[in-house]
Amino acid sequence: MSSVDSLVLSTVNAPYSKKLDAMTLANYILEPAKSKTAAGPMSSFFYEVSPDLQFAFAETHGISIEALKVAAVFFDAWSGQKSVLAA
Repeated sequence: MSSVDSLVLSTVNAPYSKKLDAMTLANYILEPAKSKTAAGPMSSFFYEVSPDLQFAFAETHGISIEALKVAAVFFDAWSGQKSVLAA
């Protein structure tokens, strides 16, 4: 596991019983409609992890910045919150 993954997952998984691994988190970003099944961890990713770390995670997993922003916009619309990436 990369140091970026460790940093992201420690924040994303900390308060939740359902733990995501890096591959699952990356898949939820690439398939935003599925992100609702892990609403808590995904909320932590988009609203608690810094944008720089979100970008680094995406780069590490071959996710384009465009795909990351699409996922943020989708999750914002569903959750009613506003992430920095969707601005």
